[in-house]
Amino acid sequence: MKSDKRRKGFLLFCLAPASILFVLFMIVPTLNVFRMSLFERGAYSPTETFVGFQNFATLFQDVKFITAMQNTVLLIVTVTVITFAFALVFAGILTREKIRGQNFFRIVFYIPNILSVVVIAGIFSAIYKPDETGMLNNILSMLSGKTVAILWKDKPMVIVSIIIAMVWQAIGYYMVMYMASMSAVSESLYESASLDGAGRLTQFFQITIPLIWTNIRTTLTFFIISTINMAFLFVKAMVAPGMADVGLSFMYNQKDAGLYGYSMAAGVVMFLFSFALAGMVNWVTKRDVQEV
Repeated sequence: MKSDKRRKGFLLFCLAPASILFVLFMIVPTLNVFRMSLFERGAYSPTETFVGFQNFATLFQDVKFITAMQNTVLLIVTVTVITFAFALVFAGILTREKIRGQNFFRIVFYIPNILSVVVIAGIFSAIYKPDETGMLNNILSMLSGKTVAILWKDKPMVIVSIIIAMVWQAIGYYMVMYMASMSAVSESLYESASLDGAGRLTQFFQITIPLIWTNIRTTLTFFIISTINMAFLFVKAMVAPGMADVGLSFMYNQKDAGLYGYSMAAGVVMFLFSFALAGMVNWVTKRDVQEV
C-alpha cells in the first residue's frame, strides 16, 4: 500500500513541472485569446472596451478575411492531395521495386524537410525570378522556343508558387514514413496476389494502402493541421505583404495595425477551424483496421 502511494507521488512529482508549464504557457494564453476577442483594444493602450461578439460579426463581413480563409482552404486541399499522392507513389516504388541506391534517394528526398522555411523561400524566390536569372522561366523558354517571363510571385500565380514550394518541402518526410510502414507488409501477400493475377496497381490499392491506412490517417490529420501554420510561414517568407494572405497572416496583419481585439477574434476562428477540420478528417478517414 505504501509502495503504491510512493509510486503515485513520484509520478505526480515527475509530471508536475510539465503540467504547470503547459497550463501557464498553453492553456492560460489560449483562454486569454478567447477573452481578448470580446474586447476592443488599441496598440499601446491598456484600456479595453467590451464589445461582445462585434469583432466576429465584423470579421465575417470582411472581404479580406474571407479571401484569406479561401486561400487557406485551397492550400490545405491542394497541398495535401498532391503531397500524399506523390509520397505514397514514391514510397511504393522505392519499397517494392529493385532500385539501386534506395538509401541515397531517401536522403535526397528528405533533405528539403530539414531546411528552414526561410532557406526554401530563398531557393524558390531565385527559381521564380522573372528575368534571365530565373531558372523556371529559362526552362520554359527553352521548351517553348520563345522568351517566357511569368511573374510567379504576382497575384495570378502566387498561390501556385506557394503550393509548389510547400509540396517540395513536405514530400520527402512522408515518403520516408510510408516506406517504413510498407516495409513491414509481408512479401507473401504480394506473392499470393501475383499468383491470383493481381497487377502492381491492384496490389498497391488492395494490399498496401489498407495495411498502412492507420499510418496514413494519423499523418494526414497531422499534416492538414500543420499546413495551416506552414502556409503562414511560406506567405511571410516568400511573397510581398498583401500579395496573398492566409488566415494566420491576416491575424498578424491586424495585430500589427493595432487592432488587438479584432486580431484575437481572427485567432479564435482559426483555432476553432483547426479543431473542426481535425475532427472532420478523423471522422471521414475512420475505418476498420486491417491486420495480417
